[in-house]
Amino acid sequence: MDELLHQPHYRLRHHRPMAMASRAAQFSAFAALTGYDEDIAEAGRLTDPRAEMSEDALAELDAAFQWMLRHACEQPYVILTCFRQDARKQGGQYVQYAGNFRFYEQETNRVYLTDGTVIPADTISFVKAADAS
Repeated sequence: MDELLHQPHYRLRHHRPMAMASRAAQFSAFAALTGYDEDIAEAGRLTDPRAEMSEDALAELDAAFQWMLRHACEQPYVILTCFRQDARKQGGQYVQYAGNFRFYEQETNRVYLTDGTVIPADTISFVKAADAS
C-alpha cells in the first residue's frame, strides 16, 4: 500500500483538469423537491376573510361616499379601507389608501384619487375624511 502513496498522480494528456469549483459542485446538495419550500411558505401565509357589513355600517359607508361625491370639486383628503382579494388563496387582506379624492366613475364603479390610484368601489369598506397633514 505504501508504494501507491508515493506514485505520481495520473493526468490525461488531452484534457485540462477540472476547476476546483466545478469539482465541488458535483457534490453539492441536490434539491429533489424543487419548489417545495415555496409551496410550504404559501400554505403558511395567512389571509383574512372578507367581513360581512351590517346595515348600520353600510349606511355609514353610503353617507361617507355621498359626502365624497358632494365635495369632489374640493378634492378632499380621504382614507379608504379596502378589501384586496388574494390571487392565490381564498380570502385576502384589508389595505388602506390615503389621498385626495378626484372622482367616481359610475360606468366602471371605480374611485380615482389625484395620485392616480384607482380603487374598485365595491372593495371599499370604510371611508374616513382626514386632514392632509
